[in-house]
Amino acid sequence: MSEMMSDEQIEQSGILETIFGDALPKVRAFYEKLKSEGEPRGLIGPRDVDILWERHLLNSAAVVPFIRQATSGKQFRSVADIGSGGGFPGLVAAAMLPDHTFTLIEPMERRCEWLSECVETMGLENVQIVRARSEEAIAALEQARGKSSGRGHAKNTVTPEVAQAIRHPFTVVTCRAVAPMTKLAGWTLPLVAPHGELIALKGRSAGAEIEKARKVIAQYGGRHARVKEAEVAPGLEPTHVLIVDKQ
Repeated sequence: MSEMMSDEQIEQSGILETIFGDALPKVRAFYEKLKSEGEPRGLIGPRDVDILWERHLLNSAAVVPFIRQATSGKQFRSVADIGSGGGFPGLVAAAMLPDHTFTLIEPMERRCEWLSECVETMGLENVQIVRARSEEAIAALEQARGKSSGRGHAKNTVTPEVAQAIRHPFTVVTCRAVAPMTKLAGWTLPLVAPHGELIALKGRSAGAEIEKARKVIAQYGGRHARVKEAEVAPGLEPTHVLIVDKQ
């Protein structure tokens, strides 16, 4: 694995304009907030402070072409980001896809506060933040449909706020560094609309994760699980996305 480019090197390379285009002012506002507050607030590690662009922001942007492809020709362009944490990839993708609606689902109150601040700082108008575990979001969706999956999600208490926010499945569900696929399938696929996609940013082990999780993927209506190499930027090491279609 090659050493990551420093933020200073990235800034001088022209990469940011190429990748982010018109979204760069919004993403740069996010970068500045991360740079000044991310480490003291426990959102990034100390080693990340000088490589934010490549490690977090450009890495998050790598998912955007796959979201565009998944929503092309669809009536609804709704995206849920599970376990948004510091805002990766949800906030970056939302800045780059203003014609899509994004729901950032995050269980920790302090992280939801951070996400709300970032949405305001970035001037995003296509994002809602929901404080909930994925199981609660799934239970809210089942409640809206008037049924239970029988897998225990409906036993989760659904607050009025979550019930109001999660009423329809999503065209795309994204996540980054949340859990292995054996767990992730059950936390994400129930939220994906029929003919939608789960698009997860993953590391080199993504292919092995699929092999271990084939049964659980099928159990939750997933099919055609596959790994795609995702370009981060010219000259930078690519990342990988794990994609699962929903029946």
